[in-house]
Amino acid sequence: MLASLLQHGAGTAGHAAVAAGAAAEAFGPATAGWLLAVPLLPLAAWVVQILVGRWLPRQGDWLPTGAMGAAAVIAIWHFVKVLALHDPEFDLAAAVELPRWKFFFSDPSLTTGLAGFSAGILYDNVSAALLAMVALVSFLVHLFSVGYMQGDSRYNVFFSNLALFTFAMLALVISDNLLFFFVFWEIMGLCSYLLIGHLAADRKEPKMSAAWASMKAFMTTRIGDICLFIGMMMMWKAFGTLSFRELYAAVEAHVAGHGGDWSPWLTGAGIMMFLGAVGKSAQFPLHVWLPDAMEGPTPVSAMIHAATMVAAGVYLTARIYLLLSPTAQLVVACVGGFTALFAATIGITQFDIKKVLAWSTISQLGYMICAIGAGGVAAGLFHMLTHAFFKACLFLGSGSVIHGCHHEQDMRKMGGLRKKMPITYLAMLVSTLAISGVPLFAGYYSKDTIIAKALERGLAEGGLIWALPFWLLVVAAAITSFYMFRLIFMTFHGRPRAHCSEHAHESPWTMTVPLIVLGTLAVLGGKFWLLDPLGAFSAGGEWFTELVHDPVHFVDHETAHHAHLTAMGWSLAAAGGGIFLSCLFYLWRRLDPARVAAALGACYRLVYDKYRFDELYLATVVRGSLVVSHLAAWLDRTFVDGLVNAVGRIMAGLGTASAATDRVVVDGAVNFVGEATAAAGQRLRRLQTGRIQQYAYFTFAGAVVLAAVVLYRVF
Repeated sequence: MLASLLQHGAGTAGHAAVAAGAAAEAFGPATAGWLLAVPLLPLAAWVVQILVGRWLPRQGDWLPTGAMGAAAVIAIWHFVKVLALHDPEFDLAAAVELPRWKFFFSDPSLTTGLAGFSAGILYDNVSAALLAMVALVSFLVHLFSVGYMQGDSRYNVFFSNLALFTFAMLALVISDNLLFFFVFWEIMGLCSYLLIGHLAADRKEPKMSAAWASMKAFMTTRIGDICLFIGMMMMWKAFGTLSFRELYAAVEAHVAGHGGDWSPWLTGAGIMMFLGAVGKSAQFPLHVWLPDAMEGPTPVSAMIHAATMVAAGVYLTARIYLLLSPTAQLVVACVGGFTALFAATIGITQFDIKKVLAWSTISQLGYMICAIGAGGVAAGLFHMLTHAFFKACLFLGSGSVIHGCHHEQDMRKMGGLRKKMPITYLAMLVSTLAISGVPLFAGYYSKDTIIAKALERGLAEGGLIWALPFWLLVVAAAITSFYMFRLIFMTFHGRPRAHCSEHAHESPWTMTVPLIVLGTLAVLGGKFWLLDPLGAFSAGGEWFTELVHDPVHFVDHETAHHAHLTAMGWSLAAAGGGIFLSCLFYLWRRLDPARVAAALGACYRLVYDKYRFDELYLATVVRGSLVVSHLAAWLDRTFVDGLVNAVGRIMAGLGTASAATDRVVVDGAVNFVGEATAAAGQRLRRLQTGRIQQYAYFTFAGAVVLAAVVLYRVF
């Protein structure tokens, strides 16, 4: 029934033929080559940079940056073509014959099972939008890094790792099967380890906390990756394919064949694959790695937390949505909703500017995951795109602040920066308005749609459990606007509170140009309302939700419209209330944050300590693993080694006995024969005197004896 993840219905045959014809005119036979060039350009740059980058002018920073610029132009060019088609059911494979590559066996006659496995390109509306977004944001991060990373002792290595990281994400987006998706997924995990731990290998001042953070990120995400792999193998075992399109059809047929009921194992497989996204997108309870990933350079934070790694988990959840049973969807929605609120509460208490944004990222990822679980796949992906714009701007803006304040990250030592860093201030302000869900800004349109979809699913399903995600998201929205404006007021308003903020300065153009571009997208990335100012507040007209439709609708149009109005009211109230409360605390100073924190006492300290999940995991998972490893070592040393040593001693004893037997019996017999032969030879040698008379005598005697014997036998 579904040709791709986000196609809603099959449409009429006439419409499909017209759409396919229009797509064929827009995309020629060379399209596949152009699309492959998008990930291959940064890959080629990585190869050159890792081999000879240190000897190139400026250590080769221009090479991956230029490659990413070219890749961004290609991706955006093709995305504009997709937009011009106005076809929600667009799939390039239906319009243009795309190449496929056999992976395990090259024989074209083998078409089933592992022998028939092949890989191809998946380029639909979702892929087109995400490819353009990743390429653009990655290029801007590369450009920002040219200014931010100047003077780094491993400057060329940083750009090579950044290029490989981008290649993996771009290739992942256009993969049409779970196997290659997983391969690029793992390459991203490796690159995140290298980038987060970049400063640990600094030749001037090694930062060992970065080494621990990179290890923590790598090991935590491996838990989710193992679960994803298990889910993939369950699907392969059942259906013999990992192609997204074929899995959609196979699962639909399987459910239909069971009278519309989902098999428990299918629910389990869906949840296992979703756990991969839980690890990659830092959802509860595998969220602990992302805040510590702030130990990496700020451009890495922008890449990982805005456009690439964490977005991959959301993209995976969207791609496997049609493989998730209603029970699995409920799990996804509840995990996302809880994570959104859980992380938002922690963001209130943090003072490190990057840590605030890190917890904000976890919370916003919870929004996206919750939306997809509630059936709002388009809404979740829409927020993923708008979030990439304003969160990349916020992270790069924080990097600009840190750069201008001589690498200070504590907001308590900042203040009064809006006049010293006006471009950075304006870019971060519009991005904060966007993430808070203020009308006219990109986040308003996507966040409002998410809350509406959560309400729709709650109305359709009924019951308390499906109503929970909606209220979790509303409360999280209020807290988000509060702590984000807390960041703005503490950093840019008031008076300078330390020497670093008194002597702050604006960043160079290589850092401010990306901020301007991303800030503009934070305003207009959700809806280009400049063409229709009167429709800026109305429902509909958002480019993404017109381009991408949800695969399933749970309520009728009238109920959906009512849900949207209700959600919009709650969303605006949450945003306004959070901003107003933040002004009372940090702008107008009518309320004292320190007094409130003291009044909350242990509750505040618990939230400030991130609910002590790090300590909990250290005491249970880490120390439990150490106990198990020590026990295994003791068992190995005592029993396994003991058994091996006992066998060795027995064999040594048998060897000694065998050696004694060989020495006494075998060697004795051999020696006896040799010695007897020698003795006989010594005695016989006496007969050889050399005298002819004696020899004649012996001959005559022998002849007499012989004659006697013969005569005896005759007679």
